[in-house]
Amino acid sequence: MFSPSQPFQKRDAFLPFSPPTISEAEIAAVVETLRSDWITTGPQTRQFEQAFTEYIGAQAALALNSCTGALHIALAALGIGAGDEVITTPITFVCSANVIEHVGATPILADVDPETLTIDPQQVAAKITPRTKAIMPVHFAGHPAEMRPLLDLATQHQLAVIEDAAHALPAKYEGQLIGTLGDFTAFSFYATKNLTTAEGGMLTGAPERIAEARLWSLHGMNRDAWKRYSSEGSWYYEVVLPGFKYNMTDIQAALGMVQLARLTDFQARRREIVAHYQAAFGSLDALQVPAERTNIDHAWHLYTLRLNLDQLRITRAQFIEELKARNIATSVHFIPIHLHPYYRDRYGWQPEDFPTAYAEYQRLVSLPLHPRLSDSDVADVINAVYDVVAAFRR
Repeated sequence: MFSPSQPFQKRDAFLPFSPPTISEAEIAAVVETLRSDWITTGPQTRQFEQAFTEYIGAQAALALNSCTGALHIALAALGIGAGDEVITTPITFVCSANVIEHVGATPILADVDPETLTIDPQQVAAKITPRTKAIMPVHFAGHPAEMRPLLDLATQHQLAVIEDAAHALPAKYEGQLIGTLGDFTAFSFYATKNLTTAEGGMLTGAPERIAEARLWSLHGMNRDAWKRYSSEGSWYYEVVLPGFKYNMTDIQAALGMVQLARLTDFQARRREIVAHYQAAFGSLDALQVPAERTNIDHAWHLYTLRLNLDQLRITRAQFIEELKARNIATSVHFIPIHLHPYYRDRYGWQPEDFPTAYAEYQRLVSLPLHPRLSDSDVADVINAVYDVVAAFRR
């Protein structure tokens, strides 16, 4: 696939980081919905919820406008609010902490496992107080957190578990698909995700919990619009909660149904690409490749290299710029929560307060990983990384 011994050749066009994989089938499904009598939350959305429930093996599911909305609703449905604490990880997108603030609770950060960069159960145990009401693990990059000890802690201390599975479709933990373990699990269908509805998300859980969440998802009304305006519906409704507006549309759901049918093929291609990356980068002492523990199946949403900076004469920022100059896009996942000005200033957190998260963040680089990558694209990424490492090795 690649020949690092040969002179490097820069690719002609810039390689984007993670464009969506959309076919004519998705386009046709969306057009058909646009031509129907219903384009907002309705029959397509309910069909998508059912199909997703069956795919995951969950008890019930609720389609929403985002993973952020799903996390927010999960906290609200569990009655978490002012005076409560929720333990989560510093290595995540900021929405994981924002939604805790939205309900008036306090985010408590627990440092991460240095191998997987998922939340460390021992660190979680040390952060539990009488005010703790929930644990929010994040399945970083598609590698599930160590759920067994986290679930044991939750049982021991009577805590809820809300999984942030934005990266984790379709990951498995101990043979069980993520989405079937905690009290709630929130998925993302953002444009870059393994399955996309452009924007969108899904919340899974027990039927009674999802029924409560459904009330929160659309203004707290006890009848949704589809039921009110269908032939068997009624104009009358009551607001029983001060709910939000987080519903998914039928346009998004139509896109999601086709994407769900293609997900197995998408994942097969992701794994092929990862296999090439692991084989190419695993022998370079300047790089640390991502881990995949034996008790999990990785969803491979992201491919996160870590730079061994003591082996290089450049910083992580310079490494990224060098790849950009070679027409390869990259990203960094993530700037830790405690480094963002709002959280740093509000809670007085210092960078070294979460030493593993801080140290690993400084050497993280995400490479392109999506089903549209050709073998030639993958070779270009590998050769560009080799070229940068060769040029700046100590």
